[in-house]
Formats: sequence, C-alpha cells, structure tokens
Amino acid sequence: MNPITLVVALLLPCILHSPLCAQDTAFIPGTGKIASRYLDVVADKSGFLSHNIDIQTAKYLSRFQRQEARIYKKLAKKDSTVAAKTLAESKKQYAALQQKLNKASQGIARGRKYIPLLDTMATSLRFFRQYGDLFKKGLTSSEQLNNSLSQVNGLQDKLQQADDVQAFVKARQQELAGPLQQAGMSDALKSFNKDAYYYSAQVKEYRDALNDPGKAEQKALALLNQLPVFQKFMRQNSFLASIFGSPDNASAAGATALQGLQTRVQVQQLIQTQIASGGAGAQTMVQQNIQAAQAQLTSLKDKLSKLGGGNNESDIPGFKPNNQRTRTFFQRLEYGTNIQTQKSGYFFPATTDLAFSVGYKLNDKSTVGIGTSYKMGWGTGIQHIAISHEGIGFRSFMDTKIKGSFYASGGFEYNYQQPFTSLQQINSLNSWSKSGLAGISKIVSVKSKMFKKTKLQLLWDFLSYRQKPVTQPIKFRVGYTF
Repeated sequence: MNPITLVVALLLPCILHSPLCAQDTAFIPGTGKIASRYLDVVADKSGFLSHNIDIQTAKYLSRFQRQEARIYKKLAKKDSTVAAKTLAESKKQYAALQQKLNKASQGIARGRKYIPLLDTMATSLRFFRQYGDLFKKGLTSSEQLNNSLSQVNGLQDKLQQADDVQAFVKARQQELAGPLQQAGMSDALKSFNKDAYYYSAQVKEYRDALNDPGKAEQKALALLNQLPVFQKFMRQNSFLASIFGSPDNASAAGATALQGLQTRVQVQQLIQTQIASGGAGAQTMVQQNIQAAQAQLTSLKDKLSKLGGGNNESDIPGFKPNNQRTRTFFQRLEYGTNIQTQKSGYFFPATTDLAFSVGYKLNDKSTVGIGTSYKMGWGTGIQHIAISHEGIGFRSFMDTKIKGSFYASGGFEYNYQQPFTSLQQINSLNSWSKSGLAGISKIVSVKSKMFKKTKLQLLWDFLSYRQKPVTQPIKFRVGYTF
C-alpha cells in the first residue's frame, strides 16, 4: 500500500472527529440563517413569557393584598387589636416583597428549578458567544446575540421571582390560618387559597410552554447536536452539568460509586430464576399482578390530576379547579363548522346549511358561543341542479357536559328562510324567524391534522310551530371543531 494512503487512512477518523472538523460543518449552506432565526425565536419567546409572568404576578399580588384587607376587615369585628396589628405587618411584608421584585437581576439563582429546554437555550446562546465565528456569515451582529441572552436571562429571573412569590403566598396562608381559625373564620381564607392555586397553575403553564419547542428551535438544535464541539460544550457548561458534574470528569467517581451494586441484567436473571421456581402458572400470575398494579396506578394518577389539575407545584386544592382559568382568551376559543341538509319539499328545493361558529370555554364542562349560517339550494332533483341562495342566519349556543362524551345543548337563532338574490332583500326584520333549540350532543374525537373532534347533534326547535310556513322541528347536525 502507498505510504501516503496508509497515513491518510489512519488519520482520517481523527480528523473527522476533531473540533476543527466539527467547526467546518458549521459552514453548510443555510446554517447561518438557521442560527440567526433561532436567536430571534428564542428572544421573542423569552420576552413574551417574561412579560406574561410579570403581568400575572402583579395582578395576583394585588388581588392577594385586597383579599387580605377584606379578611382583616371581617376579623376586626371580632378582635380589632389583632386585626390592626396583623394588617400593618402584612403591608410591610408586601412592600418588602415588591421591593425585592423591583431590584435588578442578581444573576441566576442556584436553587432554581430545572427546565430542560430553557437550560438548552441558555447554554446554546453561550455556545454562540464562544464559537460565534462558526456562524458569522449568518448572524447580523453581536447585538442579536446579546439581545437573546438578555431575554433568556430575564426569563430565568422572572421564573425565580415567581417561585419567590409562591413561597411568600404559602407563608401568608400559614400566617393567616392561625388567627382565622381561632376566630372561627376559616372559611374567609377560601378565596385566597383559590387564587394561590391558580397563580401556581399559571406559572406551571408558562414552564410547560418552555418545554414545547417550535419548528425553528427544533431545526437549530438538531443542527447543533450534530456538532461534537457543541455536545462537549453542553456536557461541560449546562445547568444540569453544574448540578451533577461533567460526565467526563465524573466517570471515574461514578464507576467507584457503582461498585458492589447489582446490574440490571443480574436483577432480571434473579427475577427469572424466582419465576421459574414457582411452577407453570407463575409467569401468568406475575403478569396479571403487574397489569393490576399498573391499572391502579393509572386510576390514582387520574384522580390526583382531577383534584389538582395536574399541578405538582402546589398543594391539592379543597375545591374543583377550573383548568380554563389559566388559559388566555384566545386559548379558550374553539372554532367549528357544521352541516345540515334538508330534503326537497313542495315549495322549497333541497338545501344545505353551512355554519361557522366560535365558542368560548367557560370551564372544562361548558362552552358558549355564536355563529352564522348560510342556506344553499341545490335544485329540485338530480336532473335539475341549480345553486341558489335560500337563506341566512345568526346563532347562539351553549353546550354543557352531562356525562362522558354527551352534552346538553341549547341555543337561539334568527333565520331568514326565503330565497334572495341581493342583501337588500334581507333588511326587513319582519321577514326573519326565530328558532329555540334544545337537545343533546355527542363529541367524538378525531385524529386529524385539521379537525380535533366531531359533534353530532339532535335538536328540537320548539319555536318551529309558530313559523309560517312551519319548518322541520327536528334537526340533525354534524359539526367539526378545529
């Protein structure tokens, strides 16, 4: 073999796995643009969440303080001295907390809770700062990177402040419980406890949003994870590494710590030996016991989720929480459409009602909304198809969960049920008819990218008998929510 060829063959793996080779991979066409887009997305997302946490914290703190003032006002009727003293102390504590929240950032707190994606975001930005030359072609300026770092650090501070507020509120709950219990006014703390729960649930919702990366984040992080230099940087500089130590440095210590412990293979072999000694039915019995245990664990998790709304960061509340309360106005909206077809009659052609609706979730069980409909005519038969405008309507509705996937449904509608060729023909309100609907709906989940669920409705129009001509009293509608 040629000596040069032999040297290249021996050194090629080292060259390909060296940091220099990893740096060269950063110059793949389009990499810089992806990195630049990633910085913008991280900055926007961090800024948005920081702003919302700030708003919610200020709103709930103001609410807590007002509720305490009302509690002390009630307490003053039984013991004015204790009420005045505790109210003054409360104001001092709220003022001290507000002053603490208004202070400039003192850096990342060591006791902060670990959020995987936030840790990755912060570490990747520090990586860009140290290895920025790799992406220099795509980054507009250092201001872009500094802005992203500032927004992420600000978000970490806001999350830490939210933790401080939660600890403060919990302490206030404990301090208020004593005097109120002595005065026989324990019920006065219910509203305070509700808001404390909802604030914790709101903060948890923002934390969960950090673990839901968008497409731009996924694409950039997938690209970065292909670089050995980035993998090494994460192992040595992430927040998780600061807690457990770098794997490179901790491998020897970990090996020493694991000496004498049974491996997973050894444990599996021991279990198989015990099962074999139990006879022919031992395997079946073990599987049945495991399935029964899993079913009980699932049932217990469902009960805890219903009681606490799935929030592990707050105490289980003494009430049934409304999980919609922590959502924004737009997150509580449901958009839907439905179709209703009527057979042809003597006076009117076959028609199809196409409707669009917007619903607002009051809570986990009830939804109210409005909508509009358009009645399209198809003609009198297969040989006489002719599309025409046969009517238009406006709707209101309410759905309330009865049990499982069944809902009680009701609504009120205004309908123009005559053919028209121009909008001027529908101006007269005397030509509009009223419909009062009551019935039942069934929700069926749909695994589709566009539609989330299907709604089957059977409704009775109890005002149809007053209309001239009398319309069909029973309506069957199929709706889709997206």
